[in-house]
Amino acid sequence: MEAPRPQPATKPKSLTGVPPRLVVTSRRARVLVFRADQWAPRKAAAQAALAVAEWDYPLLDEHDFLKAVHGLVRTAVAAGGKRVSLHLADQDSRILVMVLNHQTNDHEGAGQAPTEVALLRTVDACGTHSDHDGHSWWALLDAAPRPKKHLT
Repeated sequence: MEAPRPQPATKPKSLTGVPPRLVVTSRRARVLVFRADQWAPRKAAAQAALAVAEWDYPLLDEHDFLKAVHGLVRTAVAAGGKRVSLHLADQDSRILVMVLNHQTNDHEGAGQAPTEVALLRTVDACGTHSDHDGHSWWALLDAAPRPKKHLT
């Protein structure tokens, strides 16, 4: 049985005066930042794979994970902005992949999550969000999926 992770004594404070909307506590997390260019999806997928490999999820479907990261980053780059940030977190054998494009002057919403990400076998949920930080696209992947059923 896994020991409970300690909770922070105080809430995170923002240096800008705007309260943070996304707070990740009591779980592993990683943030990777890339210039929003044509190479960002490939770089992000490679670096995300290395980061998540440290978390020891032997049943994680690496193909699905790489496709999810690549698709979300490609969508964020296409939506505009000078940089994208990739946020990874895990809890209860699930991995959250969230990409922000930091494009705040676009009044349109983030649009839909990429269909190719939503259809991946180990994606439990995906979606989009827009706020003062820009637009984000996210997917929640099952890092310990049940084996495929074989018909006999």
